[in-house]
Amino acid sequence: MKIDRIILHVIKMNLKKPFSTHLGTVQEREGIIVEVIDENGLRGFGEGVAFTTPWYTEETVGTSLHILKEVLIPLLHRTSISHPKEVFPMFSVVRRNNMAKAALECALWDLYAKQLDQPLWKVIGGKRETIAAGAVAGAPSVLETIRQVHGFVKDGYERIKVKISPEMDYELIKGIRKEFPQLRLMADANSAYTLSDIEQLKKLDDFGLEMIEQPLGIDDIYEHSLLQKEMKTDICLDESITSLHDAKSAIALGSCRFINIKLGRVGGYVPAVSIHDLSEREGVRVWCGGMIEFGVSRAHNIALSTLDGFDFPGDISASSRYWEEDIIEPAISVVNGRISMPQGPGIGVELNRRRLQQVSLFTQEYSK
Repeated sequence: MKIDRIILHVIKMNLKKPFSTHLGTVQEREGIIVEVIDENGLRGFGEGVAFTTPWYTEETVGTSLHILKEVLIPLLHRTSISHPKEVFPMFSVVRRNNMAKAALECALWDLYAKQLDQPLWKVIGGKRETIAAGAVAGAPSVLETIRQVHGFVKDGYERIKVKISPEMDYELIKGIRKEFPQLRLMADANSAYTLSDIEQLKKLDDFGLEMIEQPLGIDDIYEHSLLQKEMKTDICLDESITSLHDAKSAIALGSCRFINIKLGRVGGYVPAVSIHDLSEREGVRVWCGGMIEFGVSRAHNIALSTLDGFDFPGDISASSRYWEEDIIEPAISVVNGRISMPQGPGIGVELNRRRLQQVSLFTQEYSK
């Protein structure tokens, strides 16, 4: 793979509606779009999914941009690669910074699939022609969250995730269950609880939830194993799983029965697929999480979700869920709760150059 140049775009767009969790409310989203261009002019696209400030992870748009510009891009330019699977081991000389690594690694996978003139989902071994779509409800009040759920059910989403906290959990889930007794429903706590809240969490066993995602500390594995022993509801780990080693530890301790795999959080396709393969062997279920992304990352999530084992609907909604106009064309669409796989090469979308220019804060090109 002969890389001619790389272009970075920092973009910012307002969400159609604010998105709330106990950690805060997101009203606008910054991100990094990566273009990797080969000697023949083919372009692969990736997306850096860190947020503007470190409220969710220690990485930010600013730190990712620095690592990409000053470390990862120069490293890639100094090294010859024949396949994108070589990139993650090469980046191992850089500790953490997984979202910056994933942005570049995913762009190279997209480029590689385009060089083969094959859809990326087929290149990585995907099997599904369609995937089930899930949506996330996050609002400051019970009534507003229930209204969001009504809208998602009307749009055909097959699974709804709701944000919970110690201040808003039992009554929220009870209200949703009253309206939708058969809905595939899960709760995401974003580390809002501690082990002292075990009895409060156990009350949620009454509602037949598919799972509770990351109830305890963002970097905890051990205490989740204690909680899972006390609860009937399956626990899913998200923020705690940043590597294959984390997944091995969690499975060995019995800390979860689900793992949420996010390409950005773990560093790209190579570690994501490794975690998927391990989980499948060990009988732990997996699904693909989201980060309020733009369309490039969403398209990569769709490709990942075609692998066997991703049988639970992920956080993969339509482009119109968050944006008045996305930066890709065609936009991601959901029809009767499902997303059809693109048949074109790579991730199956192109950048909408007009829209990209409108929302860009920074653009810079890096030649070899």
